[in-house]
Amino acid sequence: MRDATLSGPGDSLPGSKSSLLPRLEWRIAALKNGFQDATAYRLEFFLEVFGAAFVPAAIQWVLWYALFVMGHQETIGGLTYHQMLAYTFTSILFTQIRGGDHDFELVEMIRSGGLSNYLLRPTGVVEFVWIRGLAPKLFISAVCLGIGVAVSFFYPELSAARMVAAMGLALLGNIIAYQIGATIATLAFYWEEAYSMLMVKNMIVQILCGELLPLSLFPASMTWMWKSTPFYLYVYGPTQYALGRWTTGEFMDAVGIACLWMLGLWGLVHLSWKLSIKRYLSLGG
Repeated sequence: MRDATLSGPGDSLPGSKSSLLPRLEWRIAALKNGFQDATAYRLEFFLEVFGAAFVPAAIQWVLWYALFVMGHQETIGGLTYHQMLAYTFTSILFTQIRGGDHDFELVEMIRSGGLSNYLLRPTGVVEFVWIRGLAPKLFISAVCLGIGVAVSFFYPELSAARMVAAMGLALLGNIIAYQIGATIATLAFYWEEAYSMLMVKNMIVQILCGELLPLSLFPASMTWMWKSTPFYLYVYGPTQYALGRWTTGEFMDAVGIACLWMLGLWGLVHLSWKLSIKRYLSLGG
């Protein structure tokens, strides 16, 4: 039996003229379905996005105000008060792009038996779930990019051209984040409470992606903690480049590293699902 969890509907007979069209059609349909599902309740959707951006920003602003204004500090980690605020604002634009709860959706499919629906259909469930989740992220990334470019005309430290490139790196980070989650999701084939591992992963990512604090504040002896993971490519890397704190060479190195992570994780996702699907009983529960 073919690997239905990873392949798509274009797996037709060799020489088939219709092999490419179905592949494109179901991906476009998945994008539309994902966007419609995410924005079915528009007020809830925008409140969720606003809350996810406002809460971390408010916490950081209070922290920077306490350290710089009330604590009378000139610089912390080589950054001034205004540079910290610039980091906070810019990082918000990339924080909205990373991750999502799509890996939890995979776990629930496996746990409840809903995965069976995709084993009988000519769609790849891992790719299908990612594409559905990608749709609202593409919309949010376009909005955030527009905000960043508009602000760059009034705030010279933020470059419009760099903002566009940085958004591309953030989207690569979105792919990596889902690949990691999809691999961890295969634990649900062996353990019913596998979602707890995803929760632990998300907490680690929040710290090591630069969402809560600039990673440059890590002591030199601890920088290996974030440099040895791809998490810094989600928020910290794009933010640093957009603000001109990374050179073009450093940015291209980050893009190369992101591509290597994606290639390695692509193989790991395929291998983990190919081995784990053999344990699937489709009983639900």
